[in-house]
Amino acid sequence: MLDTARNLFVERGFHQTGIAQIAAASGIAVGQIYRDFANKEAIIAAICEAQISVWLDEGTLCAAVGAQDCEAILAWIERVSFDEPDDDDRRLMCEILAEVGRNPIIAEMNARVDARLRGSIGAALESLAPNAPAPRLSMVIDLIVAMSWGLAALRELYPDSDPQALHATMLDFLRKEVKNLSQT
Repeated sequence: MLDTARNLFVERGFHQTGIAQIAAASGIAVGQIYRDFANKEAIIAAICEAQISVWLDEGTLCAAVGAQDCEAILAWIERVSFDEPDDDDRRLMCEILAEVGRNPIIAEMNARVDARLRGSIGAALESLAPNAPAPRLSMVIDLIVAMSWGLAALRELYPDSDPQALHATMLDFLRKEVKNLSQT
């Protein structure tokens, strides 16, 4: 049912997709959906929770931090920063972002996802630079989040663009920032 709902949200948008449409497309009774989910926002929250868990792959990060494997930690940071979502994931991200400004339930869900993302990035950076000042650490986290969202927006706005040169420049910049962070 979540896959069906996700596909409908991507194809039709949040406002144009109703519980009845999700039920019809998934072959599940409306009442059953309401037994499992209070509303559409709860369905989006479940979809986002599943996707963020896969994307963050916190088990890999925890193992790298536990082993103090700086290369693996940096590789995790770079993947989270620059791996581009596929077309459907990117469209869903944009749909949710648009909804954040007008729907307090979605805004709250987004705040939880953002806190989890920032917490994982912070743990990765702190393991590389345990003595970095908190404001500097926070700025690098903001930089990573902004680059990730910026790349997603760029691909959505200009789907035929080739982001390879931009990726290389941003990756070089991020590596310098992480190196500078560990030297503070």
